[in-house]
Amino acid sequence: FGSLLGLCLITQILTGLFLAMHYTSNISTAFSSVTHICRDVNYGWLIRNIHANGASFFFICFYMHIARGLYYGSYLYK
Repeated sequence: FGSLLGLCLITQILTGLFLAMHYTSNISTAFSSVTHICRDVNYGWLIRNIHANGASFFFICFYMHIARGLYYGSYLYK
């Protein structure tokens, strides 16, 4: 699960950088910038969904990685 964590992290960084190029953080224009990303940017809806679901997948892999280490007792013998 460690390699999946690395893959998820790289995906999150790349999609986050792409979204940050088009996102406006002003309180009055934030929602309209998100709708602009989803509607007007080429494959913006896909990048946004990959970024949103990738965060959940990252934490699922993270907790499974920790659980596997606890189950096999990897922390006992070094």
